[in-house]
Amino acid sequence: MTSIPLVQLNDGRQIPQLGLGTWRTPDAEAAALVETALGLGYRHIDTAAIYGNEAGVGQGLAGSGVPREQLFVTTKLWNDRQGYDSALAAFDESLERLKLDYVDLYLIHWPCPDKGLFLDSWKALLRLREEGRVKSVGVSNFRPDDIEALIMETGVVPAVNQIEVHPWLQQAALREFGVYKGIATEAWSPLAQGGELLADPRVQQLAAKHGKSPAQVILRWHIQLGSIVFPKSATPKRIEENAQIFDFQLDEADMQAIAGLDRQHRLGPDPDTFNG
Repeated sequence: MTSIPLVQLNDGRQIPQLGLGTWRTPDAEAAALVETALGLGYRHIDTAAIYGNEAGVGQGLAGSGVPREQLFVTTKLWNDRQGYDSALAAFDESLERLKLDYVDLYLIHWPCPDKGLFLDSWKALLRLREEGRVKSVGVSNFRPDDIEALIMETGVVPAVNQIEVHPWLQQAALREFGVYKGIATEAWSPLAQGGELLADPRVQQLAAKHGKSPAQVILRWHIQLGSIVFPKSATPKRIEENAQIFDFQLDEADMQAIAGLDRQHRLGPDPDTFNG
C-alpha cells in the first residue's frame, strides 16, 4: 500500500491523513476489522465512547502486532459525560476498554451548547494531556465561537476539529477558520454515507477519467483539500481500496466539479441545536 502522508498538528505531533473509521462497527466485529486495516498498512484508528466498540478496537490493536508507537488512536468524550470530573472519569473508562496506557487524540464529541459544560470538559482534557495520558487534544462538531471560547479561557488551540464534511456539505468557511487558527480539519462521513453521492454522474465521470472508483475520487478530493479522513468499511477489499488514493491527482477542473456538488445538506445533527 502506498505510504500514507502525515499531517503536522499545531502541538508538534503528526497524524496520518487517512485512517479507519469505526462508527457503526459492532464491538464484536471491531477487533477483526482493526486487525485487517493495520495489516493493510493503516496506522490511524478513530473510535468514540458512544460507538460502543472501544473494547473491540483495543483487542484489534493488541492483536495486530503493530508497535504502539506506530499507532495513532483517537477516541471521544460523549455528551452525557461532559464536565470536569465527569470527563476525567469517562476517559479512564475509555482507556480501560481500549487497554491502552494513553490515546493519541481525545476529542470533545459535541459542544452541546445548552449544557454549557464544554469549557470544563476542555480543562479536563488539558489535564489529561499534562499527565501524558492524552498526547493531543481536540474537538468535534465545534463552531468558531465555541473554539474562540476555549482559546480565550485557556489559551490552548485545539489540534483538530472533526466535522461533517463531504461534497454535499463542504463547510468551506469552517475549514478556512481552521486554517486561520492552525486547526486541522478531520472529515466525518467523508463519502456522505455512500449511495446517492457515489452514483452522481459527475462523480462517475471523474472516476472513469482517472480509472478509479467514485469513492476513491471523493476521498482524493478530501486529501487535496488538506483534510484528514477515516472512511468506515466492513469489507477488507474496500478498506484496501480506500487507501489507494495517493497515486493520482485531481486537477483544478476536477476539484471545481466536486465543489459544484455542495448542497449545504447535513446528514448528521446540527451543532447549533444538538445536545444529545
